[in-house]
Amino acid sequence: MSDHTSETPRQEDAPERSEPSGQAGTSEPTALSKAPLPEPRGVAPEPPKVPAYAQSGRQQHPPNPWQPGQPQAPALSRLRPARPAIIQSATLYSVLATAILSALLLGDGLGLNLLIVAVPAALAAFFAAQAAGRRLRSWTAVWAVGGLALLAVPALRDAGWPTFLAVVSAVALGSLALHGSRSWLGVFLGSLGLFSSIAEGLAWGGRGVRERMAGSRGRLGVVFRTTAVAVVLLIVFGALFASADAAFADVLGNLIPDVSVGGIPWRLFLFVVGLIGALAAAYTAAAPVRWDGIAVRPGKARGRLEWALPLIVLNLLFAVFIAIQLTVLLGGYDKVMTETDLSYSQYARQGFWQLLWATLLTLLVIALALRWSPRGRGSDRTLVRSVLGVLCLLTLIVVASALRRMDLYVDAYGLTRLRISVAAVELWLGVVLVLIMAAGVFGARLLPRAVAASAAVAVLAFGLISPDGLIAEQNVQRYRNDHSIDIDYLRGLSADAVPALDALPEPLRSCALMDIERSLRDSDDPWYATSWGEARARDILRKRSSNDLAQACNASRTSGGGSDRGGDGDDPYDPYDPY
Repeated sequence: MSDHTSETPRQEDAPERSEPSGQAGTSEPTALSKAPLPEPRGVAPEPPKVPAYAQSGRQQHPPNPWQPGQPQAPALSRLRPARPAIIQSATLYSVLATAILSALLLGDGLGLNLLIVAVPAALAAFFAAQAAGRRLRSWTAVWAVGGLALLAVPALRDAGWPTFLAVVSAVALGSLALHGSRSWLGVFLGSLGLFSSIAEGLAWGGRGVRERMAGSRGRLGVVFRTTAVAVVLLIVFGALFASADAAFADVLGNLIPDVSVGGIPWRLFLFVVGLIGALAAAYTAAAPVRWDGIAVRPGKARGRLEWALPLIVLNLLFAVFIAIQLTVLLGGYDKVMTETDLSYSQYARQGFWQLLWATLLTLLVIALALRWSPRGRGSDRTLVRSVLGVLCLLTLIVVASALRRMDLYVDAYGLTRLRISVAAVELWLGVVLVLIMAAGVFGARLLPRAVAASAAVAVLAFGLISPDGLIAEQNVQRYRNDHSIDIDYLRGLSADAVPALDALPEPLRSCALMDIERSLRDSDDPWYATSWGEARARDILRKRSSNDLAQACNASRTSGGGSDRGGDGDDPYDPYDPY
């Protein structure tokens, strides 16, 4: 007798071939039969069918009908691909080089050393991406090249504030290059996503080190012994040669970082920062988080009248304001000042900040309008493009009016760091509006990345134009045009302002350069932490000693000179005015 209990459910469900009538176990019940037929004698009963959830070899449990869904994995693990393979040797060595260079070079300041440290970190990410099978795409190359270009700002400029903006933007572009996001949310999170790989990157690097130490303890011992012997030989013979020749000692002192015992904790901290940053970059390159996988639900589409009427009213308001601005720009200042009792400079500065906020709020209005815009038919898309296109065009004119007011205000009061910064932001907002208008014509697929690229270009250009040097040039030119000048403000600028301040007549020149010369004399930064602006300022100030500058400035103060604030009695120079 055959054992039917070993048959699978699929075999049980399969229909059998028909047999001649009269044989046992071969007849099938018809559709009209209502009672089950008795089991044939000598045939084992059918085994119970196995449910689908238990057909695999592992023991599983049936789903809970009262639970709406099975437990979901954490959001970050769902967006990140599978764990990458063990870290490659090339990646590991690049990470170690980044950490060592960070400890040796970054402790003395910022300059060319940032680019030097970034090279092995970029190589670590490249080797990790290559091992994971990732290809270099065009936008990845754009972000990577842009990030390295931004790191050139500390090597060129001495001012700290454009350097800070450039370094932060370079880190954001590097993170974006490793993630390769496209959507608005993806570009925003991708620029910050490098920090999400810190813990996993450390664990990944630790696993790689443990596996290599477990399999090649003898080889690692040889490497450590060889390195130790080389370091000892360099220290001994380097010290002997340095004591034998002063020129060699000077060259060696400029090339080798000065590591003191008191600075070891700071160097150790920089080593850890470089190690963590390089490992996070390499792990992100091997297993990037797909931030574009986060879906944002579109807003509920509104009706045409409900959506368009508020925007049309706003466009009319913009048009009226612009018409009045054009009247003023065409020569109506005398009438406006007569009716408002405002001076020329007061009218110039009165509305800049309001116009800046109007530009920012307009961008917010455009974003919300696109979220709730009517869609579905071609006429809806035409309506959206027309209304928002007119709003963008009118806002561009408002941007031009704000920049014109700032230009008039700077001409009356002088240029400061705050004024040049907000003017640069207003100019970039105008570029964003142009990109939005281009997206309405050619499509918005590239708009998020184009806006991010425009921000990076703006930060790079802001650093390259040397804002401190531009501030000094503008104020020196104002003084030549018989305006006042505030030496107390200008002497607080960085070394980038020295070429322009050097053109002032005495004793203003000595008073403006005295503090900058003292700070440069007191600093002993090595070549890799010295910017080109600082080196150029040292060459200019080497012509005169600090004593000459101090004597000339002090003599002018005792004789009633010093900072020249005269020339504009009703319109004094006010560098600290928030407007």
